[in-house]
Amino acid sequence: MDSNLRWKIGVIVIAVLAAVICLVPTFVSDLPGWWVRFLSEDKISLGLDLQGGTHLILGVKTEEAVKSSMEQLQSDLKQTLRDEKIPFLSIESGDDYSIKLTLANQDYKDKLEDLLERFPQLEPEQIGGEQPAWNLSLRPAEEQRIRDSAVSQGLETIRNRIDQFGVAEPSIQRQGNDQILVQLPGVKDTRRAIQLIGRTAMLEFKLVNEEASIDEALKGKLPKGSELLYGKKTIDKNTGLHERGSPYIIIKKAVMAGDVLTDARMQIDTEYAEPYVLMTFDSRGGRLFARITEANVKRRMAIVLDGTVYSAPVIQEKIEGGRAQITGNFTTEEAHDLAIVLRAGALPAPVEIQEQRTVGPSLGHDSIRKGILAIIAGGIFVLIFMVVYYRLSGILADLALLLNLLFLMAVMTFLKATLTLPGIAGIVLTVGMAVDANVLIFQRIREELRGGKSVRTAIDQGYKRAFTTILDANLTTLIAALVLFQFGTGPIRGFAVTLSLGLAISMITAIWVTRIAYDLALQNRKVAKLSI
Repeated sequence: MDSNLRWKIGVIVIAVLAAVICLVPTFVSDLPGWWVRFLSEDKISLGLDLQGGTHLILGVKTEEAVKSSMEQLQSDLKQTLRDEKIPFLSIESGDDYSIKLTLANQDYKDKLEDLLERFPQLEPEQIGGEQPAWNLSLRPAEEQRIRDSAVSQGLETIRNRIDQFGVAEPSIQRQGNDQILVQLPGVKDTRRAIQLIGRTAMLEFKLVNEEASIDEALKGKLPKGSELLYGKKTIDKNTGLHERGSPYIIIKKAVMAGDVLTDARMQIDTEYAEPYVLMTFDSRGGRLFARITEANVKRRMAIVLDGTVYSAPVIQEKIEGGRAQITGNFTTEEAHDLAIVLRAGALPAPVEIQEQRTVGPSLGHDSIRKGILAIIAGGIFVLIFMVVYYRLSGILADLALLLNLLFLMAVMTFLKATLTLPGIAGIVLTVGMAVDANVLIFQRIREELRGGKSVRTAIDQGYKRAFTTILDANLTTLIAALVLFQFGTGPIRGFAVTLSLGLAISMITAIWVTRIAYDLALQNRKVAKLSI
């Protein structure tokens, strides 16, 4: 056997073995121990429409992000006025994302105008009255930037949370101006997933006002600068109903925020075997936490997440090392999910569920069954047609087609691509496109044979002349598939994946593999007639 032909056959054999190894975990549920240790356990990932799961459309409350930015601007402006020693009578929030600033006297007007250049986000407008006053409105371009940023940051935060939650092949995409589409294939605990996604995760450390009366606070009489917050809800063991946690009177101003957090992990208390969340701060946060705890020994510090007090321990001593714990009778899942949202960071704006659909697995199984039936029915028809019309050469094309399907499923498993219902349609279309290449080649070979060419020459010319046509046809279809992948969403991308991979693989199986088979048949022998 020719050495060139030998290595080509070797490549095909190795590729077939690798493909079979890739697909074994998909079709064999109980793998032996040695397989698990040395080989991959990855299976073909099924999309939401095949294995069931959750479909969510989340609306981002971008107006809350704008309000938060205005509050921060107002705070920064107030501090800057004090630093520059510009006396003012009041600085308060106005209507439609604006700030109303009133100076103490007219003498500081020029200095204020120079200072406002440091705040290009605000558009100043002087208003009449006895005292010099300005209305500082948020510029429309800045407002739009804040809204866009809130959606983009929210999408990335949700993506980080879901990735750590362990969902295989989720689909998370922006939709419209202020919506995020989330598809979670295979998620059974929908309630837990929604809680994980929708939690704002605004972490704050606040001191407890222990001098105030809880009874008075419950009647609505709160000390100035304090707020009434409640602890984490508990479940009554007798009724199974959720009960509101214990009330706390908390000093509103936070002594430390969660932006200094670098890590959060679930841990198990070795003494009580209860889960808790261990937080790690950055260097600035570690120093700040040490100063706060040193200055407030014997006082209670509340760890507040999204307005809920998770724990309020008494500070016994200065805490150094840049670490703190959140305890609170967690289950393992609750502690794990809390650690995830803390690690992923806070959402820049709250989100609300605008649409929720759950796809049951029974629908998925039915879709898979019908999809496989379509592939088998279409495949059998194509196989029979090729054998009847092209005889032994048709059998060769059929073998190439089967290799195409084998390699396609193996590559999808290796790349961890998701198989969707439209993806199955892409496979059916690939079957037709793959065999179309062999039809073009065989027709060219027939023309050469009718022209009186020898079998070997007819095969050479048939492959050469058909190649350009096959390449053009596949390239144009591939471009359309790539456009679908780039701009499509969810299952449509699944169609583009299977179609583009199938086309690329068909260029190998329909052209390269069949040509090797012809070369092997013609080696060292003279063939007078070709079954085609």
